[in-house]
Amino acid sequence: MDIQDRRILDALQHDTRLTSEQLSQRVGLSPDACRKRLARLRASGVIEREIAVLSPEAMGRGLVMAVCVTLVTEGTVELDEFKERMRVAPEVMQCYAVTGASDFIVLLTARDMPEYEGFVRRHFLDGGHVARFTTSVVIDRVKVGFGLPLGSDGA
Repeated sequence: MDIQDRRILDALQHDTRLTSEQLSQRVGLSPDACRKRLARLRASGVIEREIAVLSPEAMGRGLVMAVCVTLVTEGTVELDEFKERMRVAPEVMQCYAVTGASDFIVLLTARDMPEYEGFVRRHFLDGGHVARFTTSVVIDRVKVGFGLPLGSDGA
């Protein structure tokens, strides 16, 4: 990956709707060169996905929570089952297996507290192998995104 690839990736992290022509103007390459580099970056897995970031409030899902989850045991079966529950739950926006006091951090959304309670019952209390969980309700989305720093050395 060279500096031109990094410039392309940096531009795309801010706006995935850029055309090859717009991208070429920003990074100083021809549109065809940008298309080829994009195809290579996608095929190699550097670009995992291109997504739209939706407003939870505009979608009627104004409650966003960060939940620290600790499992009863950390056996392979329990970990895999919990991961799968989180992968398929539409309320879960992000889920990370972590080190430290908790086993997972789950970012999820709900329309209201009764909906969140239903999520808790289905995924944490009913056979979810959860020992405890702590919920923090988001009061302000200060920064939302998946952007990575893309200096010339990758840092």
